[in-house]
Amino acid sequence: MKKFLPLIIIAILAIGAYSWGKGFNNTAVTLKETATKTWANVESSYQRRNDLIGNLVKTVQGAADFEKGTLQAVIEARAKATSITIDPTNITPEQLAKFNQAQGGLSGALKSLLVTVERYPDLKANQNFLELQSQLEGTENRINVARDRFNETVEPYNMHIKTFPNSILAGLFNFEPLNYFKAEAGSEKAPDVDFEF
Repeated sequence: MKKFLPLIIIAILAIGAYSWGKGFNNTAVTLKETATKTWANVESSYQRRNDLIGNLVKTVQGAADFEKGTLQAVIEARAKATSITIDPTNITPEQLAKFNQAQGGLSGALKSLLVTVERYPDLKANQNFLELQSQLEGTENRINVARDRFNETVEPYNMHIKTFPNSILAGLFNFEPLNYFKAEAGSEKAPDVDFEF
């Protein structure tokens, strides 16, 4: 029996290591998939906003003598914002910064558009325009909620792969930390966008 003791100990250690590795890997995969899915919800919210802005632009284009430069700025900012995509399985700080900058540019152009609309009483009274404004306001709230939820799903994943002894396996299995969605520099000062006329 004594000569089998080393084999028994090795077998127990091997089973323990396998169980630990399997448990770590499966949990990390599950947590990362949850974060990836949540990022898709962030992009979906931004896509909804882009679609609404497209409809808003069409409505504004119908207004006689509307300032073309303001409208063109929104169209160009929307095109830039929709051209940037992020691989949710490998979100880098640089990608997030570029994405955030493009979305911020679109928000700024939209703000200018809404301020300019003030000078067009017929447009302000247009029911379609008012409905689109209301939907945009709701979508901005959805975007904020989606970004917060993304950050909430990144945290458990990052904690799982960074805590010892899991950090050892994270390196072996190539699990990298995910980056949080951070606000654009200067965004702590909320823009004064009034959706109500």
